[in-house]
Amino acid sequence: MNDVIVIGGGIAGLATALELLRQGAHVTILERNRCGEESSWAGGGILSPLLPWDYSDPVTQLTQWSNCLYPGFIQALHTETGIDPEFHASGMLVLPGFSNHPEEVARQDARHRIAETWCARHDLATRMVHSHEIAPALALDEPALWLPEVCQVRNPRLLQALVLAVEMNGGTIIEHAEITSWKIAQERIQSVATSRGEEYAAASYIVTAGAWSRQLLHEYALKLDIWPVRGQILLFKAQPGLLATIVLQEPDNFYLIPRRDGYILAGSTVEEVAFDKHTTVPVRKELLEKAHRLVPALTEEMLAGHWAGLRPGSPGNIPVIDSHPFVTNLYLNSGHYRYGVTMAPGSARLVSNMILNKPQPLDVTPYRWPA
Repeated sequence: MNDVIVIGGGIAGLATALELLRQGAHVTILERNRCGEESSWAGGGILSPLLPWDYSDPVTQLTQWSNCLYPGFIQALHTETGIDPEFHASGMLVLPGFSNHPEEVARQDARHRIAETWCARHDLATRMVHSHEIAPALALDEPALWLPEVCQVRNPRLLQALVLAVEMNGGTIIEHAEITSWKIAQERIQSVATSRGEEYAAASYIVTAGAWSRQLLHEYALKLDIWPVRGQILLFKAQPGLLATIVLQEPDNFYLIPRRDGYILAGSTVEEVAFDKHTTVPVRKELLEKAHRLVPALTEEMLAGHWAGLRPGSPGNIPVIDSHPFVTNLYLNSGHYRYGVTMAPGSARLVSNMILNKPQPLDVTPYRWPA
């Protein structure tokens, strides 16, 4: 019998499985489709809340601690699998996006003071620059906030590395295995049945099913509040070096994320459309116009892709990382909303510590399962 069954093969599930495997557990992942092909793949891979000073302490404490784990997390994966997830500090340039009206200028000055205070308190380097100092391809040379330590990762490659690392460490991955029923007795899960007609049993079960978590748990979700939020992204193929840093435009937090080989991501939307993953023509037009307005060299002829993913929305962007209030061997690691990739190593460590009865490095109270 398995020590742990992980239900969901996105970034949260893969990172959790690998963490437990490295602690000596026997782990099986059950994935409803294919591993690493939902929102974990579809996102941009910025390893920071878009503007961390806009988020609550539970979000920033988890993202900051997870960022501390990332260098070792990536190095181990790269060494073990030979796959380079392209983790690096590209920095992030925050553009104001406000007019020169006195009220808007005053508002932006106040925002900068809040940002600088937060960054100073959390030891995050920041300084005011003119945007062309950092990104000369931008249409406008304007005052901007430069965060040189913000990192990114190429999430599709990170997911490839995680799948391979799980298998290399003895984990079992079973795809196209949607959970169809739970067998629960005496406040413990005895086994789960899947769409493949098979049953699987373990000592512990962790749901890492992202936007599908509440749906999967049915009545056992209790007051869990996780819902799908669609995000659409465009992909441009530009010359390498056109853009070297992440660019974020306030106030709508539109971003451009450059990859080393010249690809540039532009996104993303926040749409509550249930489980509809279709892309739309109006959003394609909107994102294209925003990208071209920021960087005139980005034109329709350079478009190389357009896709959508379903994020696991949660109140305040705070995930649930906890044991079930009543089912004693059921755990949840989900609801990371926009920051599943950012929070992945930290969240995996927290839920693994719960199962293995190890001390926690931070206060996990904010991540409790609402009953």
